[in-house]
Amino acid sequence: MTKRIHVAVGVIYKDKKFFLTKRLESAHQGGKWEFPGGKVERDETVHQALHRELKEEIAIDTLAMQPLIEISHDYSDKQVLLDVFLVDQFLGEPTAQEGQQQGWFSKAQLLELDFPKANVAILEKIQQSEL
Repeated sequence: MTKRIHVAVGVIYKDKKFFLTKRLESAHQGGKWEFPGGKVERDETVHQALHRELKEEIAIDTLAMQPLIEISHDYSDKQVLLDVFLVDQFLGEPTAQEGQQQGWFSKAQLLELDFPKANVAILEKIQQSEL
């Protein structure tokens, strides 16, 4: 049976741009751009997980988050359930804490980047939105 991983994802948005990090080459889907986030642990809610992960990964404190989309995706080696939230209220300036590339990108620029396949639905949702 394929392992299913529950992931909390933050679409960090400020001044009509989106903050992304690039996965380390050694990681699953390495070298691709992603919206920050991480695994939901057994003893925490999705909101708690996203707050914790964004603090650890990009050094921001979330003040509010709004549900954006939920995605279930099967890779050949694992299944992921992504709970994706728009995070447009936060303290601090996002900075990648694991040495990976980072950047702010416009809605149009997102279409030019290489993302994991599970993120395609997030990109479609953003393109259809008023953001």
